[in-house]
Amino acid sequence: MSLISTFSKAALFSAAFLSCTATAKEISGVDVSEQIKLADTQLQLNGAGVRSKFFMDLYVGSLYLPSKASDLQTVLTAPYAVVRLNITSGMITSEKMRDAIIDGFDDATDGDTKAIQVQIDTFMALFSNEIVEGDQFTFVTSKSKGVIAFKNEVEQASIASEAFREALLKIWLGDSPAQNSLKKAMLAG
Repeated sequence: MSLISTFSKAALFSAAFLSCTATAKEISGVDVSEQIKLADTQLQLNGAGVRSKFFMDLYVGSLYLPSKASDLQTVLTAPYAVVRLNITSGMITSEKMRDAIIDGFDDATDGDTKAIQVQIDTFMALFSNEIVEGDQFTFVTSKSKGVIAFKNEVEQASIASEAFREALLKIWLGDSPAQNSLKKAMLAG
């Protein structure tokens, strides 16, 4: 059974997929919402920060959860978690993003991606079209269902795999995160 039918998209997501409420703060020119809603589930902003490299802001990463969390284990056991990336630099290309995500999965799995390679390949299609400043990637994760990935609020991939879901969250929140300061900001809960 596909994740789309398992999630019962019509019931889970509102017409706009995620509705946002009042802006909590501005980070690197991005308005970060205080809350987002998945149908009837309200998620709170846990934390947000900037992924930078060579003194350049690349994107704003934010984490939304049903209740505040300050550690990876609590995030992994939450029924839902949403990671949102707002691209703030034209320096990010599709190729650079794919390379970074592949490196992230490698780090998240201690170099052993074999068990989730098919899911990674499906997920990587999300980054096949050019990425431009202002693009938004949203990864809706469900402990019981897996991951639905969106680019600019358009569904791109659905992956029903708990191992993949955990590895995806570990890219930003694991022991070898994309950037330690971003992990700390996202887990500021």
